[in-house]
Amino acid sequence: MNKEHVSKDQLHAYVDGQLSAADAMRVTAHLAVDADDEATVEAWRDQKILLHAAYDRQLDAAIPHAIATRLKSPSNQPFRRAAIAAAWLAAGIGIGIIADRQLAAPSDAPLALASLPQRAAIAHAVFTPEVRHPVEVGADQEAHLTAWLSKRLGHTLRAPKLAVEGFHLVGGRLITADNGPGALLMYEDGGGQRLTLYVCADNQDSGATAFRFAHQDGVSTFYWIDGRQAYALSGKLTRDALLPIASTVYRQLNGDS
Repeated sequence: MNKEHVSKDQLHAYVDGQLSAADAMRVTAHLAVDADDEATVEAWRDQKILLHAAYDRQLDAAIPHAIATRLKSPSNQPFRRAAIAAAWLAAGIGIGIIADRQLAAPSDAPLALASLPQRAAIAHAVFTPEVRHPVEVGADQEAHLTAWLSKRLGHTLRAPKLAVEGFHLVGGRLITADNGPGALLMYEDGGGQRLTLYVCADNQDSGATAFRFAHQDGVSTFYWIDGRQAYALSGKLTRDALLPIASTVYRQLNGDS
């Protein structure tokens, strides 16, 4: 991707997690060859962290009683309109387009998107330390494994091939997700490093969401929703190390080479 094909608005949307998974991957590829835009994106991310630290407590605080009383009074409609306008202006100035509330998504967000990386990270932490029984069905029965999990999930599940990235399939297991059955596929490299792919259904059929990243308790996770399926790839790797693997998983699950 050439630099002129990525606008500042697209970079802002990338930082705010508002791009589709495919567009986010294209911007990621662009940043890999454009040091200036990569530095800009990292600076915006740092600003988001600082803004959240500075203003989240104030944004979540209760409205003072005196102000709330005036807002409810029919005789104070001009004051109410002015207060609302001032609140929106303050939010716009304080947060701007570089600080969305990605880590505190609305309660009606598809599949409770904000909780998806946490659930995936917990599953990763629970099952990857297992030595004798890390999975229910091993990779030597891959056809049976994917057919079984596909039937339980209600959609076709394929196990991505990650040999080029240095990982082989260990196997998988059926797990419990928030809204029904889920699946966990496990991969391992020659040094014993393990990755897990958490898959569950999105009953709302949200279409698609941005390709997002989270890091919790030493576990990195890239996650996204595509149609009625939600995916999260987790591992104890850095963001930069996990990104190309997550990109490969995304492409294979979407039928790309």
